[in-house]
Amino acid sequence: MASAAEQLAANINFGAFAKATELKKRIWFTLGALIIYRLGTYIPLPGIDPHILQDVFRQQGGGILGMFDMLAGGALQRMTIFALNIMPYISASIIVQLLTAVSPTLEAMKKEGESGRKKLNQYTRYGTVLLATVQAWGLAVGVEAMTGSFGPAVHDPGLFFRLTTVITLVGGTLFLMWLGEQITSRGIGNGISLIIFAGIVAELPRALVNTLELGRQGALSTFLIVLLLVIAVAVVFFIVFMERAQRRILVQYPKRQVGNRVYGGEASHLPLKLNTAGVIPPIFASSLLLLPLTAVGFAGGNGPQWLQTVSQYIAHGTPLYMVLYAALIVFFCFFYTAIVFNPTETADNLRKYGGFVPGIRPGKNTADHLDWVLTRLTVIGAAYLVAVCLLPEILIAQHAVPFYFGGTSLLIVVSVTMDTVGQIHSHLLAHQYEGLIKKAKLRGKR
Repeated sequence: MASAAEQLAANINFGAFAKATELKKRIWFTLGALIIYRLGTYIPLPGIDPHILQDVFRQQGGGILGMFDMLAGGALQRMTIFALNIMPYISASIIVQLLTAVSPTLEAMKKEGESGRKKLNQYTRYGTVLLATVQAWGLAVGVEAMTGSFGPAVHDPGLFFRLTTVITLVGGTLFLMWLGEQITSRGIGNGISLIIFAGIVAELPRALVNTLELGRQGALSTFLIVLLLVIAVAVVFFIVFMERAQRRILVQYPKRQVGNRVYGGEASHLPLKLNTAGVIPPIFASSLLLLPLTAVGFAGGNGPQWLQTVSQYIAHGTPLYMVLYAALIVFFCFFYTAIVFNPTETADNLRKYGGFVPGIRPGKNTADHLDWVLTRLTVIGAAYLVAVCLLPEILIAQHAVPFYFGGTSLLIVVSVTMDTVGQIHSHLLAHQYEGLIKKAKLRGKR
């Protein structure tokens, strides 16, 4: 079976792509949805002076605002209808998944199948509305307090401005949530990841130009710029290598005789990825750090004393920020891996179909063995994610390099690209299999 799949993969060409009508529709739908998203990142909120905002970002963009703007695809700096991006939805997803792990009611709901999943998704949407409302109100208050070199950022501050800003930003976040779900169901790839991916990629040329401009002005040395590009290329290759790495566990199926025929006796492999959680841990970790720091960053020194203290200790690039970021990445690696892969359920399925791991008894022993292997793989995967995300961040913090060259952004771009290409590849394989089946049926009728 594997050799047949490899043969089909080798035969995939542009001709096969041209015949895959459904795949082309999915790709065009995805591109159209992403174009709509990017157009929305240029529609400004009413009542805000964009020139003063740019001045404020030049002063504070190197901190938490710059990182938030990177994940928002530049929408925050322009203060558009998508300024909050999809982050409230991601934060709500984290909260719901954490509650699912500790709440028996939500855990039972999760095991109900499709109906339970729909209920949890609905709770996630409610949480998104709540978080987006809180963040939008904080953003509106923070923007009112912003003052650049040419005056205040808001022309007519007050309750009306705050209400219109909250309604607009919450509506933008809910639209992106809906758009991401539509991309996932009717397009190619994971919609939420692709929205973040599109924002980062769209801003990469501007970040590259700004970096070269810093080199021309003498703020960055030529050696540092070249070193940064070399590190970025090396990190991309390292990410590709680690994302493709997997541990294959041999699974044997016993022979059984039915009449005069012998079935089974085949061996297959159970692939366990080195990084089962994928790009989720860095995104979740960034979201959780950005959730409290949103209020801190936009307080602008006018908030309570404890907010100013928090902003000093958890500012981007500080040792405490690095430690918290690394700890959250490790936590979500194990947490999300436990959600995605259940050793007990996998062992039960193997026993149900007669499969077993050589040298391991079926049932609980197989589940313990899979858990033992997966735990050690996750340790390596977590260390890999921490290294990729933190090492470039240290360089950014020391030399004020744009966030778009950080480990998190590179990890998101490379991982989402690999996942999307893999899904396109799967659709092409399925299309070729369908063609072979149709040809076999026609020959059979003759």
